[in-house]
Amino acid sequence: QVQLVESGGGLVQPGGSLRLSCAASGSISGIYPVGWYRQAPGKQRELVASITSSARITYANFVKGRFTISRDIAKNTVYLQMNSLKPEDTAVYYCYVDFREMRHWGQGTQVTVSS
Repeated sequence: QVQLVESGGGLVQPGGSLRLSCAASGSISGIYPVGWYRQAPGKQRELVASITSSARITYANFVKGRFTISRDIAKNTVYLQMNSLKPEDTAVYYCYVDFREMRHWGQGTQVTVSS
């Protein structure tokens, strides 16, 4: 079993920053694809950023230059640094890992950008 625990969400003013963390535990090891999706109310879940097992990074156009994805392999943790946040970034953010031909999801963490 693989468990993903997210943290770091919350309420922030426009222009502010947050750092999300996603720690993987259980029967997981090595280097595997990871990433973040988000889902706003009434909208479909959309990819925010991802890292492949070969360390290729992809960002959605709407976060390029503002968000940074990174990982700590030793800690089995992936991060999402979010800067210059906008109200339209408000959503539940979900991390995932692809391990042993399965996609595992975190429980989601709420990010609200509002003044």
